[in-house]
Amino acid sequence: MSLIYLVLVLNLLSLEATSFSAGSRSILREIGGGNSPGEVKDNAVELNVTNFDAVLRDTPATYAVVEFFAHWCPACRNYKPHYEKVARLFNGPNAVHPGIILMTRVDCALKINTKLCDKFSVGHYPMLFWGAPSKFVSGSWEPRQEKSELQVINDGRTAERLLNWINKQIGSSYGLDDEKFENEHLPSNISDPGQIARAVYDVEEATATAFDIILEHKMIKSETRVSLIRFLQLLVAHHPSRRCRKGSAEVLVNFDDLCPSDMIPPVRQEAVANKCELQNFLICGKEVPRGYWMFCRGSRNETRGFSCGLWVLMHSLSLRIEDGESQFAFTTICDFIHNFFICEECRQHFYEMCKSVTSPFKKTRDLALWLWTAHNKVNERLMKEEASLKTGDPKFPKILWPPRQLCSSCYLSGSQKNEGSNQVDWNHDEVFKFLTDYYGKLLLSLYKEKGLLGSDGTDVAHEDLAVATNAVVVPVGAALAIALASCAFGALACYWRSQQKNRKPRRSWN
Repeated sequence: MSLIYLVLVLNLLSLEATSFSAGSRSILREIGGGNSPGEVKDNAVELNVTNFDAVLRDTPATYAVVEFFAHWCPACRNYKPHYEKVARLFNGPNAVHPGIILMTRVDCALKINTKLCDKFSVGHYPMLFWGAPSKFVSGSWEPRQEKSELQVINDGRTAERLLNWINKQIGSSYGLDDEKFENEHLPSNISDPGQIARAVYDVEEATATAFDIILEHKMIKSETRVSLIRFLQLLVAHHPSRRCRKGSAEVLVNFDDLCPSDMIPPVRQEAVANKCELQNFLICGKEVPRGYWMFCRGSRNETRGFSCGLWVLMHSLSLRIEDGESQFAFTTICDFIHNFFICEECRQHFYEMCKSVTSPFKKTRDLALWLWTAHNKVNERLMKEEASLKTGDPKFPKILWPPRQLCSSCYLSGSQKNEGSNQVDWNHDEVFKFLTDYYGKLLLSLYKEKGLLGSDGTDVAHEDLAVATNAVVVPVGAALAIALASCAFGALACYWRSQQKNRKPRRSWN
């Protein structure tokens, strides 16, 4: 590999790395963090010319409202409480109806936003626009346009009138008094298989949350360091989200600098953990204002969410790998859960299942079916516990997966369903086909809707990378490969991959 290429790509990576900002993931937790102490947090997302296109392009919401205002305008200040009453229904971590409408605002009194406000012909304050988020991206509006996919909201001067206007547009019946999880129309991921497409956002959320937990609890130590590096390698190659693949590469290429490998003896582990500065990096890139779960949203605050998102991630990883990577992926996932999943009982149960495997995996199919079996075993155990303690989610009870509604061919004729997965006569070929489609094509279908697939149907987000199976491989190699692909060095990336494939992989078995 040419030294010139290497230097160029690393320079590009270093430029991108500087764009990471410390603590910016808090936008998922508390939109509008600039409020004074004691003041109610804003739910409407503050946009400006630097993030306007990115936020509206990447939001999972179906619709968007953009308010153009001026901070010196008395009418705008008086209108803000009305706008926030509606925004709290759709935005932020406590959204009542998440993933439907993104409520945003742009301050036209700031010079940085002058051209942006001019593009939308803002002639009075406040001025509200409605449309699909993608139509705002690089968009504009003229008052004399005959046809426009953006609408001016001309009847939204109070919270009640604004919400009524929205209800008329989308045929909904939302109310200002709606409370979280009291929505009778909470969608079921069983009745609508297409909902898995929305789980790509939950997988991003789960990935970022997992790394938040690792850093908050100072879990990067000498004995867990290799485990984390291996998991990052797996994410760089096979995470279903392009943003997370790229962000993982950024973390990996900077890992040695941010978490030095010259670990001090165990008695000083706390001091070593405090040295790690990975909190300044965003594992899934620049944030989209979310803070809620979509496919993995439970009907209670304490159910589903992170654990569901993590399972979806593991299933997706198990299906995106190649046959020769199956053993590496297995040991990597097992070690990651054992070292970094903070629920002690769950962690031990999962690791016992890992230790019960006696032969190395050789095929993607074998790993995918083992993980599916493990998930069903966990569900069986939790079914009984939640039934006796009444701690389960009434709308999403633990079941054997997949249910007949989603895959009737997965069940052999006459098989029983409610006596445990060991008593069900599964058609494993059909189960594997279902898993491949459900956690593969359907999961990524939202990327196609967002225009992230090429015209030939290929995933432009997929960067070629053969994951090394050597536990002590230099992380720069994996990150460099992803960076090369991201920077359009296609030929060089293909060359790197071909070289990797020609190497005989080293296998490890714990």
